[in-house]
Amino acid sequence: MLLDMAVEEQDAETYREVVDSLGTLRERIDQVELECMFSGEHDTNNAILTIHAGAGGTEAQDWVEILMRMYLRWAEGKGFKADILDHLPGDEAGTKSVTILVKGRHAYGYLRSEVGIHRLVRISPFDASGRRHTSFASVMVLPELDDTIDVDINEKDLRIDTYRASGAGGQHVNKTDSAIRITHLPTGIVVQCQNERSQHRNKDMAMKMLMARLYEKEEEEKAKAQENLHGDKKEISWGSQIRSYVLQPYRMIKDHRTNQEEGNVDAVLDGRLDPFIKAYLLWQP
Repeated sequence: MLLDMAVEEQDAETYREVVDSLGTLRERIDQVELECMFSGEHDTNNAILTIHAGAGGTEAQDWVEILMRMYLRWAEGKGFKADILDHLPGDEAGTKSVTILVKGRHAYGYLRSEVGIHRLVRISPFDASGRRHTSFASVMVLPELDDTIDVDINEKDLRIDTYRASGAGGQHVNKTDSAIRITHLPTGIVVQCQNERSQHRNKDMAMKMLMARLYEKEEEEKAKAQENLHGDKKEISWGSQIRSYVLQPYRMIKDHRTNQEEGNVDAVLDGRLDPFIKAYLLWQP
């Protein structure tokens, strides 16, 4: 009714207000629609997101840096808090691996769609000949477990090492062995945290990460047993990328599971991931 009145009376200011309100309402409806799709046990939890560079040296490490920025921008746009728990810089540029704790309602529900191999095709900025390169990075996402989940960890199965944190943090980082690395000897799982200023807090966070990894391993083993019963085997490997980001010879991002495509590459790399997340939530078995 208000829109009809604005058009009838040629009230441009009111018309703009109505259009803006409709845009905000549409965004809110999309948000609620997304959240209605969260059916997983841990979908409301915070998320622990880890990105690792694949083969390719500096190229792949630069790709990890790009992905890290993409997820940080996405989290910022959602109003989520993102803390970098561990960061291993590249040899010349970029990042070898990074672990980020994303805090916010449904953070894991959103980000579990990102698990898998991400492939980048572009003209390399590190190749003087201007050749096209393909780079890979793996993304792993775990839920931050709450106190209701019991994961049995024997202290005798752990090797705990302290080391000097690297990167930003001022004099405290450079002078104190506050970073923690925990190795779970029976499985070989290694986690590390250097984000906090205190060794005790880094150990607490590393233990949370280890609990999540062990829980995931147990769930994967259950899922594999179930898949074997049904003859359905799915693997995440370097040859089975879930999404391709092509910057050359054309510009297109395509999710190979859902066939969702986006031509605005810059917007996606700046954090506009919701179209892919929504398509995944609609597609998932």
